[in-house]
Amino acid sequence: MMPVSLYRALGGLLRRDLLLAYRHRGDIANPLVFALMVIALFPIGLGPERASLAVLAPGLVWVVALLACLLSVDTMFRADYEDGSLEQILLSPHSPYLLSLTKIFAHWLVAGLPIALLSPLLAMMLSLPAEGYIALFFSLLIGTLSLSLIGAIGAALTVGLKRGGLLVALLVLPLYIPVLIFGVSTVHAAVQGMAYSGYLAILGALSLFALMLAPLAVSGGLKIHLEG
Repeated sequence: MMPVSLYRALGGLLRRDLLLAYRHRGDIANPLVFALMVIALFPIGLGPERASLAVLAPGLVWVVALLACLLSVDTMFRADYEDGSLEQILLSPHSPYLLSLTKIFAHWLVAGLPIALLSPLLAMMLSLPAEGYIALFFSLLIGTLSLSLIGAIGAALTVGLKRGGLLVALLVLPLYIPVLIFGVSTVHAAVQGMAYSGYLAILGALSLFALMLAPLAVSGGLKIHLEG
């Protein structure tokens, strides 16, 4: 059973990160506005034919969601690193694995979850058939967790660099590809009337695998920068 002190520490860290995110609401809105703007431009660039948009919709929504999450990954640990609070968090007597996981979960709540909730609107803008809405939502709900976990590794490895945004993208984009492939395949299967639970299971497995390894890599990467 989780000790009371650890439960309070994790709960306090989660509340702190969510409160900071609320105070900087523009940082939360930026990925959502980016997603809406890009999706709104696709019908202009590709033409208004609903059939053509419907074919491309799953891939377009998933790519936009991936890029929107990537926009906010670089800032996951940077503010705490610059004001010194990250060092205090890692020097606490509590598990660095759980502390890192709590910060990643906070990022997903303010970056990944809103994209998943917004996905029906994005799908509607691209004329995606109604059969794909539920599959798109659940694929993004599960897949964006993987994006946050994988992105946290890149953010931790570059937290001490002044311009680490591009490096983060280079580090994590190759690891994002499996999530992107199975996320798009889930929606395509649903639109074609096929069973898509297998694709969702693979996305879930990817998230569980990242859940086991990513916090370890994150805590190790952060300690390297703090000790350097």
